[in-house]
Amino acid sequence: MKPAPPAPSSLVARLRGLLGWEATIILLVFVALLAGALLSPDFLTASNLSFLTANFSEVALMALSMTLLVIVAEIDLSVASILGLCSSLLGVLWAAHVPMPLAIALTFVAGGLAGLLNGLLVTRLGLPSLAVTIGTLALYRGLAYALLGDRAIADFPAAYTNLGFGMVPGTQIPIPIALFLVLAILTTVLLHATAFGRGLYAIGANEVAARFAGLRVERVKLTLFVLSGLMAALAGVVYTFRFSSARADNATGFELGVIAAVLLGGVSIFGGRGSVVGAVAAVFLIGIINGALTIVDVSNEVLTIVTGLLLIGSVLVPNLLGRLRVARERRQPRGDAVS
Repeated sequence: MKPAPPAPSSLVARLRGLLGWEATIILLVFVALLAGALLSPDFLTASNLSFLTANFSEVALMALSMTLLVIVAEIDLSVASILGLCSSLLGVLWAAHVPMPLAIALTFVAGGLAGLLNGLLVTRLGLPSLAVTIGTLALYRGLAYALLGDRAIADFPAAYTNLGFGMVPGTQIPIPIALFLVLAILTTVLLHATAFGRGLYAIGANEVAARFAGLRVERVKLTLFVLSGLMAALAGVVYTFRFSSARADNATGFELGVIAAVLLGGVSIFGGRGSVVGAVAAVFLIGIINGALTIVDVSNEVLTIVTGLLLIGSVLVPNLLGRLRVARERRQPRGDAVS
């Protein structure tokens, strides 16, 4: 009896090892940049790319905390409403002559409390996060209108508005994007290089097993919801300073872009799988596509349709690829033939 010879390596398997989903998204980012350059000669200019990246900085910030939440099989659809609430609160506090550092601190407290309420409803009452955050989406937006109504508060100090649309000295990198990149690195380390991050994957993959392993599942999820609220508050501060305007309807609909970026980046809606790198690449991909379409005067309605299609594709394509992989593995010989 001779051992069976090793099966020849498959080209598809090699490519899958070298080009995962995240690498595919990164490749599509460069394709989108090339397509934008073909649509308009002004697309790849430093000033346009600077404006383009700044334009999705708030979505990028909220996508970081959303990535962690979706990995544990939860979701927060209220992030854009928390952003609007925090923006409104910041404007009201500034109009009441509250010193700006204190106003910003109170804005973060409000964002954290909003996230805490979401987390308590999910972890203490056992309610599904989808239903809870659909409800608080309306609640927090309503509170924003209760604070400001249809008014807009502007005239923020230049020293602070520069943080919203200024550039890192000596570069064309917007300050909000620089902040996002720093936080993205920290989130990547947290998720992929710490016991806490490994615990998130364990909870998302099998919550029951994670409990038996000693993980404090409710505490971890509560922490992530609070973090989501704080990140939305940060996005609210950035948004307010970038436009130098606090309004109750700020960032309406941004939750769609956040969810689309996270899922398109390869984070499984069922939990237990995904990476920060993929989510970051998807944020840039969606932002570049929208920027390229905007520069050729495509309407906002079409941009919304494109984002919706990307969201559907982000769920559909990985599912189809997974089914094809399972079907291919079933057709392959087991390699246990004997002679």
